[in-house]
Amino acid sequence: MADYDYDLFVIGAGSGGTRASRVAAAHGARVAVAEEYRVGGTCVIRGCVPKKLLVYGAHFAEDLADAKRFGWQVPDQCEFSWPTLRDNVMEEVDRINAAYTTTLESHGVEIIHSRVTITGPNQVTLADGTVKTAERILIAVGAHPAVPDCPGAEHGITSNEAFHLEAIPKRVLIAGAGYIANEFAGIFHQLGAHVIIMNRTQDILRGYDLSIRDRLLQISLMKGLEFRFDAAFQGIEKNNDGCLTVSMANHEPVTVDMVIFATGRVPNTGSLGLDAAGVELDAKGAVVVDEDNRSTCPSIYAIGDVTNRVQLTPIAIREGQAFADTIYGNKPTRVDYTNIPSAVFSHPPLAGVGLTESEAKQTLGSIRVYSSDFRPMKNVLANRNERALYKMICDGETGRIVGLHMIGPDVPEILQAAAIAVKAGLTKDQFDETVALHPTMAEELVLMR
Repeated sequence: MADYDYDLFVIGAGSGGTRASRVAAAHGARVAVAEEYRVGGTCVIRGCVPKKLLVYGAHFAEDLADAKRFGWQVPDQCEFSWPTLRDNVMEEVDRINAAYTTTLESHGVEIIHSRVTITGPNQVTLADGTVKTAERILIAVGAHPAVPDCPGAEHGITSNEAFHLEAIPKRVLIAGAGYIANEFAGIFHQLGAHVIIMNRTQDILRGYDLSIRDRLLQISLMKGLEFRFDAAFQGIEKNNDGCLTVSMANHEPVTVDMVIFATGRVPNTGSLGLDAAGVELDAKGAVVVDEDNRSTCPSIYAIGDVTNRVQLTPIAIREGQAFADTIYGNKPTRVDYTNIPSAVFSHPPLAGVGLTESEAKQTLGSIRVYSSDFRPMKNVLANRNERALYKMICDGETGRIVGLHMIGPDVPEILQAAAIAVKAGLTKDQFDETVALHPTMAEELVLMR
């Protein structure tokens, strides 16, 4: 066997790269991981973790308003400090970044803070020209926000910059209608901004059940969010007063204080030098891999968002674990991509697992759909008309639950346990045989008709 500097060289210390590095090292491999920015990757540094903390912070706007109905003497105008929330969130990001770094170092993983280019099947070159060799290379560099190609696009920002704003703008236009767009829409709306969601199609949250996303649209409109559908960018012009005028197809121009692009994410393969090793990319620039995460170059593997299979942090982590266990742990493992639970931390949040109603009809033909459309107890006493909706899709012949979809308070927390039942292939009868835990919102799962 050739004499390499390392058994494994990982490019990218995000969720997937960190897991693969740590587990491979625990199995006895000599591992180095290169990270040009900060250990933790998108999720920890500029993604799901800080965004969820902003969701928590924004939620206090309605909680404080509701508190009066529960006897709390809350002032009509509560003062909010964006810098306090922003800085505390960044402090937590720093803490997690340090924890990730410590974990890698404690497992003997060498962390190299440098940009890396692949210069051969078993070779990488650091930014300073240093060459390193490894028996295997793992690409775990993730993805970055897409920016539309339109005049004036340089005046907009992406989710990366949204965490570091000096102040909350009064008027925000968010381009896109996926989970990032809807989550930031809820955050900025609750923090006092007027929010316009602009989308080039008529759909929000494609891939989620139609009834659930329709309910989110209804609630969002009721809260005062504005939607502009079939609206493609024509241009963004910066005015003398610093405001931005956005021109779009099929709608009148609108003037706002900030434009956020949330129009998808693009794999970070642009300047990795993958051609030098014969690594094939798909039409979207993602690394093509097989079921064992191996690319078209036998010594190079890839996991996470850079493969554009399922862009979710827990999937990247599972792929990293599977790679390390298979290659270094003598434990062949493949990720099962069926029945993956997912959530949108919108306002209110939604969550789902398994087939949507339309997917089930196309796949199974005969289905049974059960639902519960109710007003949570807290909303009743708070005089809020906002309703929750739970939906269960079952195989019409066997009663096996093939999909669960929910919108309402805390549904991501509820769905995690319910997703186990869907994964296990349980039936509607087995749910019905379970005694309800009363009074909870989760009890609706065993009471649906």
